[in-house]
Amino acid sequence: MKQLLVLLLTLFFGVLLQPLWAQSSHSLLRKADKEYKEKNFTAAEENYRKALEKKRKAQGTFNLGNAIYNQQRFEEAISRYEEAAAKSSDKVDKAHAFHNLGNAYYQNEEYDKSVDAFKNSLRNNPVDLETKQNLAMAQRMLQLQQQQQQQQQQQQNQDQEQQDQQDQQEQQQQEDQQDQQQQNQDQQNQDEQQQQQQPEPKDLSKEEARKLLEIMEEEERKVQEKIRKANNKKSKSKKDW
Repeated sequence: MKQLLVLLLTLFFGVLLQPLWAQSSHSLLRKADKEYKEKNFTAAEENYRKALEKKRKAQGTFNLGNAIYNQQRFEEAISRYEEAAAKSSDKVDKAHAFHNLGNAYYQNEEYDKSVDAFKNSLRNNPVDLETKQNLAMAQRMLQLQQQQQQQQQQQQNQDQEQQDQQDQQEQQQQEDQQDQQQQNQDQQNQDEQQQQQQPEPKDLSKEEARKLLEIMEEEERKVQEKIRKANNKKSKSKKDW
């Protein structure tokens, strides 16, 4: 009897606790929705998180993403919208999640992913005019972004080409300078070798000095003899009056 009574009490309180748990999660969501409408996004985010801790729902995840998005934390909002889109079974809810995902990617300037998200939204809800308009804007921004990237790439290529040419010129100048220095060094080495190869003058021996002196005296004598003969010829040619 005691074991049966315990089992019955357990089942009774278990049945009572389940709706109370669900009601607590639901009340948190309603409170968060009210705060969101009042643009108190920080408080709404807090209560959405609390509600999701008790029971995770795609709608709660989607609303949490909206609260985060309005605080301009787009990267974090993207992950919430992706989760909501994956968990939503209803096509309209899935379309809303992809729509807001496209907006978050757009704000994050990831226009290629924004285009894909808007296209996924239209696959689930093809008649949504706002999504079509947002898709057109995202496609236009993607085109402009790609053009800008191409221009930047071209400019980078031009800058790199100019830098390469400048580097080549500087390298050529360095090589020319090194060649000139090498030529100068070779010429200097050659001059030094030639100087080393020239015989150094030797001192005359006494005999060589005596002979050189005799030669010089003989040459001097010859010069004096020529001068004397020349003077004699001048004297003979002179006439007396």
